[in-house]
Amino acid sequence: QVQLVESGGGLVQAGGSLRLSCAASGRSFRSYDMGWFRQAPGKEREFVAAIRWSGINTYYADSVKGRFTVSRDNAKNTVYLQMDSLKPEDTAVYYCAVSLGTGSGYDYWGQGTQVTVSS
Repeated sequence: QVQLVESGGGLVQAGGSLRLSCAASGRSFRSYDMGWFRQAPGKEREFVAAIRWSGINTYYADSVKGRFTVSRDNAKNTVYLQMDSLKPEDTAVYYCAVSLGTGSGYDYWGQGTQVTVSS
């Protein structure tokens, strides 16, 4: 059973930082791309960041570029999202996901962790 569990969310003031973690279990994810998404109230889920299996290539939404950093530790089956210079508009539920390369996008999702940024 594949499982992704996010942690690290919380309440932070604007300008602050949080580090999200996503621990994967059920299989090794060292060969798969992983991503972070978020969904704010009343809005559709949107892409935030992604990292290739090697950890060398990373991708970011324009809205977070320069402020967020995605990384992974394949030995720990864990992916991270370091979020700096947070803004109130970053408030959302953050989800991690894994792509198994089936061509259907992301195949498994976590349950999400709430991030709230106060002004």
